[in-house]
Amino acid sequence: MQTTEAGALYAGADLHGNNVFLSLIDGGGKEVYRRRVKANLEAVNEALDSYWPRIEAMGVESTFNWYWLVDGLQAQGRDVRLGNPAKMTPYEGIKNTDDHTDARWLAEQLRLGVFPASYVYPRAIRGVRDALRRRQLFVRQRIQAMLSLEGLLVRYGIEAPGSYALKKWTVHDVEATGLEPFVQLQLRTLLGALRDSERRVKEVETSVKAFIEPIEAFRRIQQVPGIGEILGMTIVLESGDFARFANAGCYASYCRTVQSRRESNGKKKGENNRRNGNPHLAWAFIEAATFAPRFEPQMQSWYDRKKRQRNSVVARKALACKLAKAVWHVMNGKDFDMRMLFG
Repeated sequence: MQTTEAGALYAGADLHGNNVFLSLIDGGGKEVYRRRVKANLEAVNEALDSYWPRIEAMGVESTFNWYWLVDGLQAQGRDVRLGNPAKMTPYEGIKNTDDHTDARWLAEQLRLGVFPASYVYPRAIRGVRDALRRRQLFVRQRIQAMLSLEGLLVRYGIEAPGSYALKKWTVHDVEATGLEPFVQLQLRTLLGALRDSERRVKEVETSVKAFIEPIEAFRRIQQVPGIGEILGMTIVLESGDFARFANAGCYASYCRTVQSRRESNGKKKGENNRRNGNPHLAWAFIEAATFAPRFEPQMQSWYDRKKRQRNSVVARKALACKLAKAVWHVMNGKDFDMRMLFG
């Protein structure tokens, strides 16, 4: 399905691991071109070569593998929009949908001016942000190795030392257990896994800190109670440009610290999309809300009162919301003051 008629075109690209489904529609909504190509920049450019001068913009859904396409085309000066899948309006009016109709619907939303564009993180920080996200994988591996070690010792009637002491175990400590050879083999391999994950965690932390330490936002954010180096790095890198949030409430919502609900005629009808926002920021602010009261009596008093009124989960999330709003103010130039939380 191809045409050479003049006029503006709108492109949609439905991304998959091995291929890309392309669709072009004209100003009247008629599809004039569709094609499936391999998932690489050269193939996409080749397929659209004769159409690029007429393409107003291309819509791409924010899937796991959008980097190569959006970065590559934007580097060539193309107008490429990254779409937020949580805000995509479902395609209605047809019984059967496939990858081509998905691509066409991306293009159609561009034509109608309702394409829900996502923030595109600058390439300069995206790799750093992703490296810090990878740290969580190594942290989970470290925890799993430690729990497996402790469980294995208990299984054979040996009291497990504390985690700090267990990290320092050597081959001699393993041999001193007197356990059979293949049990000792398990202990040695688990100790190796523990140390390897610990090393990787430190490697990521050291590298990311070296990158972010000169950035003023990283220094400013640590004014807020409960936010140290790791949470500070996470919040700064995950948030990107704070100017994109109109106010503190918008930022708190993006951090998933605001209750999600839907009401009609004064009655609760369910919940809105709780997946909107950033799960890494949600984790960071819940962590901050867990630690902060331990060092701030006023926060501890407020948290305890809220906990008595509702429960610990609600109290912690409410405090996380206050901390998120405080961070927005601090990142927009204000020095932290406890009145940001309880003023």
